[in-house]
Amino acid sequence: MRAITIREPGGPDVLRWAEVPDPAPGPGEVLLDVTASGVNRADLLQRQGNYPPPPGASDILGLECSGTVAALGDGVTDWRVGDRVCALLAGGGYAERVAVPAEQVLPVPAGVDLVSAAGLPEVACTVWSNVVRLAGLTAGDVLLVHGGASGIGTCAIQVGKALGATVAVTAGSAERLARCRSLGADMTINYREQEFVGALRKATADHGADVVLDNMGGAYLDRNVDVLATGGRLVVIGMQGGRKGELDLGKLLGKRASVAATGLRGRPVTGPGGKAEIVADVRARLWPLIDSGAVRPVIDAVLPMSQAGQAHRRLEDGGVFGKLVLAR
Repeated sequence: MRAITIREPGGPDVLRWAEVPDPAPGPGEVLLDVTASGVNRADLLQRQGNYPPPPGASDILGLECSGTVAALGDGVTDWRVGDRVCALLAGGGYAERVAVPAEQVLPVPAGVDLVSAAGLPEVACTVWSNVVRLAGLTAGDVLLVHGGASGIGTCAIQVGKALGATVAVTAGSAERLARCRSLGADMTINYREQEFVGALRKATADHGADVVLDNMGGAYLDRNVDVLATGGRLVVIGMQGGRKGELDLGKLLGKRASVAATGLRGRPVTGPGGKAEIVADVRARLWPLIDSGAVRPVIDAVLPMSQAGQAHRRLEDGGVFGKLVLAR
């Protein structure tokens, strides 16, 4: 088969569409003919040599894909050859075929085309596992989403609204904030012009945020604690603003608040908190929201998979709203 390969760590030019050995499904795995693969910031980090795949995972880029079932490994009974699906991956999505544990496969939701479905699994599992399962977002809560224009951000806005939360977002331009409002965001904050702690506290009569979904890490840590409401929950899922920050435990204690930092790619397939458990919960509770149209994939553009380098440049340059998808 053909896949995107990396000659050596570096810029987008190191990506090549080349022949590689075909994968085969092992016991409990499904082999997919890939239709499309979502592009994630983690892919950029791996290309740069800063985010190696977990032990045993494919070294091919791609953390999510869509396609059709081509073959079944021993013991797989829940899927059939020809099923139209999408899947959460630990790697391997930028390719014509990929083998994936059957527990990480999802049906394509109603009303979603097969190419767009490639942009769902990673953001859906990330948002649901962190905002709902971990932080316990409920109706009436205030949810603050940093990076509201990102793939994760656009999903989190819709999930928050579908669950009855008041959703606030940060983004870097009036146009991007307007598009966030079109998805349901109630409060929008231009981080280039406004200080988000004061802006959100003013908009909520000093209540603050019950849940904060943060992709910035160290640079925002102290301010994220400042913006938390009493009993608030901060979940850090990225480090675009650095790995280290100062945490004032006195502030945290005074608010009876909590801080968690989580990742998805390196989790085991099975066991408590594993990918199988997350995917099953997403299918049971989030997929009906997609089927109903309350949550939809937001796709900025679809590019040929052979032009993965161009997609990486676009994501690095900024301006992408939602997800970029690579299609065969």
